[in-house]
Amino acid sequence: MISFILALLALVAGYFFYGRFVERVFGADDRPTPAVSKADGVDFMVLPSWKIFMIQFLNIAGTGPIFGAIMGAKFGPAAYLWIVFGCIFAGAVHDYLSGMLSVRHGGANLPDLIGTYLGKTTKTVMLIFSVLMLMMVGAVFVFSPAKILGGMWEPAYAVAHLGKYGFWIAIVFIYYIIATMLPIDKIIGRIYPLFAFALIFMAISLMVVLFVKFPDIPEVWEGLKDTPGGALTKNPIFPCLFISIACGAISGFHATQSPLMARCMDHEKKGRPIFYGAMITEGAVALIWATVASYFFYGKPEPAFQLIPGGAEAIGDAPSIVNLVCNEWLGVFGGILALLGVVAAPITSGDTALRSARLIIADFLKLEQKSVRKRLYICLPLFAAVFALLMWQMNDASGFEKLWGWFGWSNQTLSVFTLWTLTVYLAIEKKPYVITLVPALFMTWVCTTFFVFSPNSLGLNLYLSYGIGFAAVLVAIIWFSVWHRRRFQRA
Repeated sequence: MISFILALLALVAGYFFYGRFVERVFGADDRPTPAVSKADGVDFMVLPSWKIFMIQFLNIAGTGPIFGAIMGAKFGPAAYLWIVFGCIFAGAVHDYLSGMLSVRHGGANLPDLIGTYLGKTTKTVMLIFSVLMLMMVGAVFVFSPAKILGGMWEPAYAVAHLGKYGFWIAIVFIYYIIATMLPIDKIIGRIYPLFAFALIFMAISLMVVLFVKFPDIPEVWEGLKDTPGGALTKNPIFPCLFISIACGAISGFHATQSPLMARCMDHEKKGRPIFYGAMITEGAVALIWATVASYFFYGKPEPAFQLIPGGAEAIGDAPSIVNLVCNEWLGVFGGILALLGVVAAPITSGDTALRSARLIIADFLKLEQKSVRKRLYICLPLFAAVFALLMWQMNDASGFEKLWGWFGWSNQTLSVFTLWTLTVYLAIEKKPYVITLVPALFMTWVCTTFFVFSPNSLGLNLYLSYGIGFAAVLVAIIWFSVWHRRRFQRA
């Protein structure tokens, strides 16, 4: 628990000190924001700062800092270090600068920002890549809540005619269509703050119980090489830990969500609490759940999964762990909060993912979105594609696992391109680009190594994968150095 306390204090200090430094590097000022200059009553409109923060937090969080932290805790106390250092020096910087760069470019979506600084070819590739990833988010976050709700109750008539989980899948899809189509203040602006509050309140409640119990769990200084207490995971810490814990450390998905809120801010100087602050808050949630999971897996003298009824059967299933812990520690009220966290959070992440996909496609086609008819032009084929992806996932026995694995890798790969975009921007502006260059190089190594090593892709030897990943880092360093020198010479 000492590691948890120190990590939590480090996150708070990171927000006040490093966050302020990053804000000064960017140079937030008083120029008009897109919410004011391009107001359209649908996607561009001024919202209260507290509401933007809550929506941003829920958009980027979903169940990521819960499920990811639980699975990451299997690697032992190394998870604390990745959450803290990843969040402060990579994830929060990534989220803040991508959000503020969108503000400076009129609320531009991520592919447009990438195209501006990395070229048109990269923009086209990342536009397709981003839309596909957002579609995967929509498909993944339809099935998981539908499965949980279907396990609780489902009409027999619907099961007979639509198949198992078909009723809840239909309900979630109808909600997605409505939330994606309507102006941002109609549903998202009204109910998201409530769900975000529930997610934060659940995390705080669990933290209070942790301090009351003060369990004996592995500390960082006890060693990072081996998983303590047993081999719950056979995967190597590097690169697998850095893919397992994305939300809570760094996630490329966040850069697709930040432009949504960049279109709702009325002042640039509100960016640090909204973007950097939301990421630090997500990191704190991830820390709490990593600690809960550490107690569940490795608590002494007995791990919690041996003490909580049904714990041994749930050890490999993150949603079941959430339900068991919340019901055991927080009672009936905890069960309600667990339902909100496990069901509402992925649904809300899914609908904002599809909203982002609609806006990215609309910007590419130069199709204004004030008209309902033109929103339908994009939404109908988009939802048809997501539905087809969902059907493939359900018909393949390992479809969910495959889709989740590819989502995890594509999510972190997107963060690589975002970090390189931010590095080029800072270099052009003659600002200290090292704050994004170092995370960009590290994540380049992580994503390349994972792609080469993962059995779902190339499946090569681990040490060969390390070498290829390091070679990719060298190529990136050479590319950036040559580009920077040529630009300096032209200047």
